[in-house]
Amino acid sequence: MEILNINDNSGKLYYVGGVVRDEILGVKSLDTDLIYEGNAIEFAKEKNFDIIQVNEPFGTVRINLNGKLVDIASTRHEIYPKPGHLPVVSDIGCPLSEDVKRRDFTINSLYKSVKTGEIIDFTGGIDDIKNKKLRILHDKSFIEDPTRILRMLKFRMRFGFCPYDSTFNFQMEYLRNINQDVSYKRIKKEFEELFGYKGGSVLSKTEAFKILVNEGIYKLLCKFSPELSKINFNEELLKKSSSWIIWGGLLPDISYLPLTKKENKILNDLAILKNNSSLSDEFCCYKTFSKMFDETIILYAMLYNKSIALNYLNNLKNIKLLINGQDLIELGLEPSKNFNEIFDLVLKEKLKNPSLSKQDEINIMKNLLG
Repeated sequence: MEILNINDNSGKLYYVGGVVRDEILGVKSLDTDLIYEGNAIEFAKEKNFDIIQVNEPFGTVRINLNGKLVDIASTRHEIYPKPGHLPVVSDIGCPLSEDVKRRDFTINSLYKSVKTGEIIDFTGGIDDIKNKKLRILHDKSFIEDPTRILRMLKFRMRFGFCPYDSTFNFQMEYLRNINQDVSYKRIKKEFEELFGYKGGSVLSKTEAFKILVNEGIYKLLCKFSPELSKINFNEELLKKSSSWIIWGGLLPDISYLPLTKKENKILNDLAILKNNSSLSDEFCCYKTFSKMFDETIILYAMLYNKSIALNYLNNLKNIKLLINGQDLIELGLEPSKNFNEIFDLVLKEKLKNPSLSKQDEINIMKNLLG
């Protein structure tokens, strides 16, 4: 845990959530979350902290602490007026024993006093960490926020934790009666964190994806039951990109997620490739794949044809012509669209023999021009 140099005589400032969990596990924490038992904004003002940003509705404040940006939250209640959407905040400044009720899992419901170092555990989270178990705090937890199911899979992958039978049953019950009226922005964020994670983990992303499919968790992102049993997982391919879209693209339809322009292109190009029968020809393969992101090609490999994709990524992709338009001009040609045709003819020869030098390429052009 990163110890923050904060002068707090009140005894009401606490580390909370993952940072306390990770300290018990003995692993490096990704974030340092602080919470104040009371109004964090008023606390920051009283301490004359360098306040960078204030979020009044949520009772949070961001401060500059010795050059480091630190967020401090207020204790609060959260009510879900509509399942699957953002909660409404109320009762800012409530006791810790009430704040804990809005947490997702017992392992993330621990508070550690900044002043004394005492850990406060209302829910049995310490025992669950030691036993490597995952437990929600109440039986409506997944109904209120189904992103917690993806979060649970994240902890299963990273730490090798297993859900209690009761928690697992609540997950499966929700997935049998899934509510599609959810915030897909939040769903996507959790999926990105799950499959875009670059740190160490107990389970591989492939193993996590198989859980996603076998338990029906994919239905959080996809409205249609896919045929996913024939996916050709390949570790060599998967190492070429850590992007979450590799995994999202294996599902049949995530187009209603808030995708970026790049993510949309990756999936649109994949759809075009599905019925492309000319890719067995190396020249056509090169010309087609060279206009696409690697993520599209990796998805093509896992869903359609591994050997064609691997041949491009491992062999063809790095083949580049050494000649350019100036070389054609020096041979007496006027700039025109015919240049591209000539380059393509030379490229076909270069794909057959990648060791061709620039002079070899020029000689090929000369022969083509007669």
